[in-house]
Parts: sequence; C-alpha cells; structure tokens
Amino acid sequence: MKRVHFIAIGGSAMHNLAIALQRQGMEVTGSDDEIFEPSRTRLANLCLLPDSMGWHPEDITPELDAVILGMHARADNPELRRAQELGIPVYSYPAYFHEQTRNKTRVVIGGSHGKTTITSMIIHVLRAAGAEFDYLVGAQLEGFDCMVRLSPGSTVAVIEGDEYLASALEPVPKFHLYKPDIALISGIAWDHINVFKTYESYAEQFGTFIDLIEPGGKLVYCAEDPEVVRLARERQERKDVAQVPYGVPPHVIRDGVTWLQTPEGVVPLKIFGRHNLMNLEGARLVCHQLGIGSREFHAAIAGFTGAAKRLEKLAEHAGRVVYKDFAHSPSKLKATVEAVREQFPGRKLTACMELHTFSSLSENFLDHYAGALDAADRALVFYDPHAVQLKRLPPVPPERIQRAFSREDLRVLTSPVELMGALREGMAAGEPGVLLMMSSGNFGGLDLGALAEAYIA
Repeated sequence: MKRVHFIAIGGSAMHNLAIALQRQGMEVTGSDDEIFEPSRTRLANLCLLPDSMGWHPEDITPELDAVILGMHARADNPELRRAQELGIPVYSYPAYFHEQTRNKTRVVIGGSHGKTTITSMIIHVLRAAGAEFDYLVGAQLEGFDCMVRLSPGSTVAVIEGDEYLASALEPVPKFHLYKPDIALISGIAWDHINVFKTYESYAEQFGTFIDLIEPGGKLVYCAEDPEVVRLARERQERKDVAQVPYGVPPHVIRDGVTWLQTPEGVVPLKIFGRHNLMNLEGARLVCHQLGIGSREFHAAIAGFTGAAKRLEKLAEHAGRVVYKDFAHSPSKLKATVEAVREQFPGRKLTACMELHTFSSLSENFLDHYAGALDAADRALVFYDPHAVQLKRLPPVPPERIQRAFSREDLRVLTSPVELMGALREGMAAGEPGVLLMMSSGNFGGLDLGALAEAYIA
C-alpha cells in the first residue's frame, strides 16, 4: 500500500502508526476535529498535521490504497462514508497492524494492569540483545521517538493489546484483532464500566483473547490472579496452545533497593513492588519463548528504569522522595501504594490520587475503591469539578468519596492550590517521607515538578 489516509489521526497509537508508515516511504495524510499535544507537534514536525481541523470528504479519492479509522471517529463520519462509497479498504489500526505482521511471530500483552510495563520490559531486553523487531506500544518509552515500528526485515512483532474497542466499524476489543502466537495476560480487574457494563462481560473478553491464540501458540499468564487462572483452566482442553504460568520471583529488599535472586546470583533492580516483579517474570518467560535465556534477560533488565509515568521518580533529597504513577483503577491504586509502603517501610507515606476517568467518577463504581489507600499514612483524593461536567456526570459529594474509600481521615480536594498546600501539611522539618501522586489526568493542571521540589525542600 502506497497511499494511506488516517481518519482521527491525532490519537496516541494512530499518530505513531502514521509516522511509522511515512518512514516506510508511504504517502500519508490525515484528518481530525481536534488534536492535542504531544501528537500535534509531532505531526507538524513531519508535515502530517492536517491543514485545518474537521472532516473533508473531498480529500478521500480513488487514489487512496487504504483508510485507517480511529475509535474517535463515528460511524457516520463523512470521510468514512466517502471511502465506503468508493470501495476503499477501511481498517481499524489494530486490524491494519495485524495485516502488516500476519507472517511474523506476534507477541500480544494483555491485562487490566501492567501491560505497558511488561511490553516495555520485553522491548528493552530485545533491544539490548540487538534483535530486529516490530512493536506497537500505547505509552511513550524513553529512548524511542516513535512507539510504532514496522520493518520488512523483522520476524517478530511485540504489541501492547488493550481491551478498548477498535473502531466504530469494528466494535470489538483491540486485542482480539491481533491473533497472537504468544499471548500474555497479567491480570483482570473491571474498570471499564462505560464500555463493558458487567464484570462478567469484561472478563469474557480475555477468554475470547485466549481462544484467538494461533495454533501452536503459547499462553503466559499470572497464576496469582484467580480470574486469569479460571479462564486458563477452562481452556486447558485446547492442546495446541501451551500454558505457562508465572508469579512473584524470589527477591529481597535492602536499603530501598530490590534485589532479584537468580541462579546466576543477585541482580539489583531499578524498579520495585510485587506487581512489577510479577511483570518482570512474565516478560522473562515471553523472552524465553523468543530465544533469550535467563542470564541474558537478567543482565538487560537490571538497567530497566520503568515505563513513563509508572512509579516515575520526580525528586529525591535528604530522606524524602516523590513518585508519580499512572495508577487510577482500584487494583492499580492498591498495588502501587502497597509497593511503595513495602519499599520504604520507615518513612511517612502520603498517597494522593485523582478521580479522573469516567469509571472512577461514576456512582456505581466508586465503592470498588474501598481500602485502596489503606497502606498510606495520609490519603488524599482530588477531582476536578470541570472534568465531572465534561463527562456529564452528577457532582460527587466529598462525603460520598470518603465512604467509598472506607477511610474517615481521607481528605477530598477540588482545587489545585488547596491540594498543593495540603500535601505539605503534617510533615515535620527533616522528617523522612514519600509522596505518591497517582492519576491518568493532571490534577487540574498542577505543576508536579514544582510540587516535588517544594516537598523535598
């Protein structure tokens, strides 16, 4: 295919795929009704930013070889209708990526949590080994200027497979379209109530994911997640797919550093937490399927610093440290807080999370947060009333949030200025402490860099 047009080019994966195809020598165009940073600047730098925002069906011509449709575009999109009238092949981006990698070994990482980190670990190790491979990742990784790569010379494709729907024409989870040769499931925790109305319907998407593994494939799965274990056991009669379980590998924590215990000796890590150790073990088993031995894996993983926004250290000085994390669902929140508590047992832990997603701000979902912040000495929850309005949800009274988290001393704030002050309260001069900021949003525009410097001062 030589000429490809992207409808809704500004999406995270969409704009990265557009850049990857342009680098392959294709002629790429695109449209969108609104494009945010960093997509906007990245597209502009490569002359891929649309001349004007909006949909322009006149730009859809018979000369196009394919149209790639983003989830943001509706089924009645005028450009999509024009493409259908002309008989131009229309793909969602996961369907297109599968088409381009159909003759390669596809590794697809699925799960409600940890998939970005596991995908990042695998990519980090393959890169250290000098392997040539394709990849598709939803988050920006350090050392990569584009999070999609397609190469005619590679034989392996590593894909972060999320469960959100692919497009208006393919309203199925994206990871159903990749048809993996090697699949990994890290865990299942229902936090997409706006898409999957019941836990049962959400969990079953992962069962279908297992069913779609190619004959002769492998299923690597977390044996510490009861729901994943159930789904794997239900499919044990499928003898053409080998099952490979994993758990927490042996390790010790000394002076704030986690050391992995391996047959070759202890390996110091730059990451920590039980959830990250399980992620590491899953990544090791996937790499083993790709021909990388444990010794080579451990040598490479010692230098892994983590995926962006996943327990990312912002500042540290004189016994105080500040982390930010993408955690926002109950299971991710609990795992992250407990990881920091275990890593720094003698320090006062202040945990702050933002209710930002549709699910987290929904009355029917709030009670799932019960106990999620219990491992912290101080717990704060922030939400932006403007975000609630944009999602067309009713206001959330502070006492309702306190009740949901089952913590009477929980502080609920709605102003970034008030939050900045509250986070520094209760800390005696020179007292060791850890501040953990968790959100998929931006705390109402709060400058986390300035906050971190103020906390450690």
